[in-house]
Amino acid sequence: MRWIVAGLIALALAGCAANVVTDYNHAAVFGHYATWAFAEDAGEGTFVSLDGSRVQRAVERELNRKAMRQVPADEADLLVNWQIVEEERLEQTGVGLGFGFGSGHFGWGVAAPPPVREVHEGKLVVELVDTDTRQVVWRAASRRYLRESQSPETRSKLIDEVVSEMFSKYPPGLD
Repeated sequence: MRWIVAGLIALALAGCAANVVTDYNHAAVFGHYATWAFAEDAGEGTFVSLDGSRVQRAVERELNRKAMRQVPADEADLLVNWQIVEEERLEQTGVGLGFGFGSGHFGWGVAAPPPVREVHEGKLVVELVDTDTRQVVWRAASRRYLRESQSPETRSKLIDEVVSEMFSKYPPGLD
């Protein structure tokens, strides 16, 4: 019974974990920002260019919801810079095998670890840069990842969800 309760608590806590982490400059007056444009180098270095258009559409949609107007870069209050940061990690697949023998308080064992494979993922990072000071005033990073194996529909849905969650925390201090 304890295991069931512990499992339910773990699931509940996992469901409460934020999928997005944000940071911002406390000195910035976010009420003064009304216009925006994509930075000239926004999205450079992303590993899949098709995702770039998905990110841009999602950012445009969210900033329009905030009643911010897109203008040419030389007229903007904020520049939007974003990138998909490629990360590699090792993932265990399957189970390890082992055997052992012995008696009493003494024994021997041999085990083989589970197979490991390298996984390439992309983490979305969006930054808003004040055009006057040329400093980042707001930053959001996703804890959910794009994977090479995801379908275009899954990638698009994930990007929409992540960008929506990012901008639900903009401007800061309203949540």
